[in-house]
Amino acid sequence: MASVGLLFVGAVLLINGLLFLGKVDAKTAGVFNLFVGGLQTVAPLYLIVTAKDGDAVLSAAGVLMFGFTYLYVGVNSLAGFEGPGLGWFSLWVAILAVGFAVVNLVRFDDAASALLWFQWAALWGLFFAVIALGLSRLTEVTAWFTIIASFTTCTVPGFVYLLGETVPAWAVVVSIVATVVVLVPVALRTVPGSAVPAPA
Repeated sequence: MASVGLLFVGAVLLINGLLFLGKVDAKTAGVFNLFVGGLQTVAPLYLIVTAKDGDAVLSAAGVLMFGFTYLYVGVNSLAGFEGPGLGWFSLWVAILAVGFAVVNLVRFDDAASALLWFQWAALWGLFFAVIALGLSRLTEVTAWFTIIASFTTCTVPGFVYLLGETVPAWAVVVSIVATVVVLVPVALRTVPGSAVPAPA
C-alpha cells in the first residue's frame, strides 16, 4: 500500500511544483490534490484502526499528515482561501518529518528512508517559507525542488518498492547530490543576494 501511495504522491508533488511555476491553474491542481489527499487520508486511517502494533500506527501516521497537506491544498485552491494557515501547517509537518527521519535511522536502522524523510522535511520547510512567511524569492527554487523530489523521493522509490526491491542508501545520497547540483544554479539566478560577487 505504501508503494502505491508514494507513486500518487509523486504525481501530486509534480502538479504542485508546476502550480508554483504558474504552469498549472489552481483549480486543476486543487482537484488532483483532493484525490490524492483523500487516498492518503482514508488508507492510513484504515491502517491505524486495524493496526496490530505501534510500528504500524507510526507508519500510517506519517502518511496521514501528508494526506492532510494535500486536502488542505485542494480546499484552498478550489475555494480561493489565503495560504498562511497551510504554510504554518507545513512547518509542523517539516518538524515532524525530522522526527520520522530520526526514528527511521535510530529505531529501524533504515538510512535510505531517513534520508527521504529529511528531504521531505526540507521541502515542507520551504513550503512554510514561501506560503506562510511570503518569501516569494524562494518560489522558483521551491517549485523545482518539488518537481525533482516528486521523482527522486516518491515516484522512483515507490516503483522500486512495487517491484519488491529496496532502495539503497547510496542511491538516495546520489539523488540528493544531483538535486543540489540542479538547484544551486536556480538559487543563484533567482534568490537575491545568493550570487557570488565578482572579484574587485
